[in-house]
Amino acid sequence: MHICIIGAGVIGLTSAYFLQSEGHSVTVIERDAVMGQGASAANGAQLSYAFVAPLADASVPPRLPSLFLTRDSPLKLHFRFDPVQWRWAFEFLRHANTADARKTTAGLLKLAELSREFIEPLIEGEGIDCHCTRGGKLVVYPDARSLRAAQAQVLYQAGLGSRQTVLTRAQCVEHEPALEAYAQRIAGGVWTASDAAADCGEFCVQLAQRIVQRGGDLQLNRAATRFDVDAAGVRALLTDQGPLRADAYLLAAGVGAPALAATAGINLPIYPLKGYSITVRPAFDAIRLQTSITDARRKVVFAPLGDRVRVAGFIEIGAEGDDIPPARISALLDAAREVLGYAAIDGDIRPWAGQRPATPSGRPIIGRTPVEHLYLNVGHGALGWTLAAGSARLVCDAIAGRTPTIDVRPYTYQ
Repeated sequence: MHICIIGAGVIGLTSAYFLQSEGHSVTVIERDAVMGQGASAANGAQLSYAFVAPLADASVPPRLPSLFLTRDSPLKLHFRFDPVQWRWAFEFLRHANTADARKTTAGLLKLAELSREFIEPLIEGEGIDCHCTRGGKLVVYPDARSLRAAQAQVLYQAGLGSRQTVLTRAQCVEHEPALEAYAQRIAGGVWTASDAAADCGEFCVQLAQRIVQRGGDLQLNRAATRFDVDAAGVRALLTDQGPLRADAYLLAAGVGAPALAATAGINLPIYPLKGYSITVRPAFDAIRLQTSITDARRKVVFAPLGDRVRVAGFIEIGAEGDDIPPARISALLDAAREVLGYAAIDGDIRPWAGQRPATPSGRPIIGRTPVEHLYLNVGHGALGWTLAAGSARLVCDAIAGRTPTIDVRPYTYQ
């Protein structure tokens, strides 16, 4: 088949790669001049297979006042007179309970495990140089209460097959010596040996090269405008450079997906969640980061990428545009100094902001639609890098008409 993929971020490109590997010809179109510039370019870099619990959980409703009133909250709601935001927020709160959060976690763990099975062999087999490290992940908690909640989550996930270890403060420092100066601010942590880190943006660039070398068609600076649909399904994709015809169409356009899907009568409950990162090079005498770290107090992640460290955080609901407020960058720099003890950082901090396409439940939408020839791979939120390979495999199964290796019902378009 000839398959048109809309979107050249990590989701679209990974899908294109696996579809091409099954013998399909692929055309990937991207509205930007560079691939991977949406939520992929400088995201948190963590391949966080065991930490997939959704943002919508029972802890959110009691914290609603702080989301409006606390200026520096890691999770911030920018209220807008926008019915789309209101509908999304209502659905988000409807899912913010323990039962729904656990159901979502169970589904995402299976999808993340499927991703782990394919993404790291892809990186190694294709010789992609994206600073992939398999150093595990350590999440550190600030007090006994948050650590107890983390222990409960570890016990729940153990019943689903996850292998994680709860650590004392001293054991956290033993696993990651870079935390020594921060030790008195943490009560303990959760260690997962199977997690990894890699530069998603660099992965996108090099994977696109492999796709083109094998005959794939990558068209940058080409914007999709609408689907041409009749009773038989999608007839063509209309773009700013004329129509594009294929046997099947895969929508993987991140935050741009809802508007395009609507032209085919498909309603996608996706809303952008803005996040920020910096990529820093610490002073030569700093302790080298060995593992990925998440500071639960700040909601900031640290991922080793060669001689640099990716520092990322914040979730802003309703923050439009890709502007980068200096206060957010200062907060990330402060986190790097306090948590990792970076007394000196070179001046090239590479600030970045991106809009992550999120569903209210936290579950992506993958597979067939009621419109013939149209498929979806959208709504991964902050887990696009982690879930990309597994999601691509599910798309391949859907297009081939195969029985998938995991239950796809949690991700099916309703």
